Amino acid sequence: MSSPYIKSAAVAAALSALDEGLAPERLVLRTAVRTLLATLAERAPGRSVEVRVPPYGAVQCVPGPRHTRGTPPNTVEMDPQTWVALAAGRLDWERAVTEGRVRASGARADLSAYLPLELE
Repeated sequence: MSSPYIKSAAVAAALSALDEGLAPERLVLRTAVRTLLATLAERAPGRSVEVRVPPYGAVQCVPGPRHTRGTPPNTVEMDPQTWVALAAGRLDWERAVTEGRVRASGARADLSAYLPLELE
C-alpha cells in the first residue's frame, strides 16, 4: 500500500509536469487521478453523480438521489489531465465545460461548488 505522502507526491509531480507543458508519467498520472477522485468523493459524499476519468477511475459523489441501475442520469467525464488541472484549481470549471474538455449531463452534474479541491 502506498502512503499519503506518495499519493500527494504524485499529485505534485503530475501538476509540475502539466505546468511545464509535459505529459506526466503514466503511473504518476494514474495515482494523481485516483487520489484526487478519492478526495472529491470524501469531500462531496453521496451517490447522485458519477465522475469518470478514463482510463484511471470513476467515483460516485455529491449528495442527492442515489443511482442504482444502468447509466447514471448525472455524469461527468473528462481526460486525466483536465481532471488534475480542475481539481488543483489550474483550470476553471466553466471554462473546461465551454471548451468541451468536460462532458457533463444531468441536473446535478455541475461540480463547480466542489472544485478546486483543497490539497493538503
